[in-house]
Amino acid sequence: MRTRAFVANPHSAIFRKNAAFLTTVFVGAFAFEMAFDTATDAVWDRINRGRQWKDIKHKFMAPPEEDE
Repeated sequence: MRTRAFVANPHSAIFRKNAAFLTTVFVGAFAFEMAFDTATDAVWDRINRGRQWKDIKHKFMAPPEEDE
């Protein structure tokens, strides 16, 4: 019953107290930022595959020399 009341009337659970509202806003913004950054990085890496330093550095970096 309590869960149904929470879904039906979020005002009484979240928006009534300022601290709970601000916590909800900041946690939601943080989660959205992490998801958005991960998604845009994946899209960027896919579009630019083979053109980024992490993809081509093995062509330009000399292997470490071994000392005898």
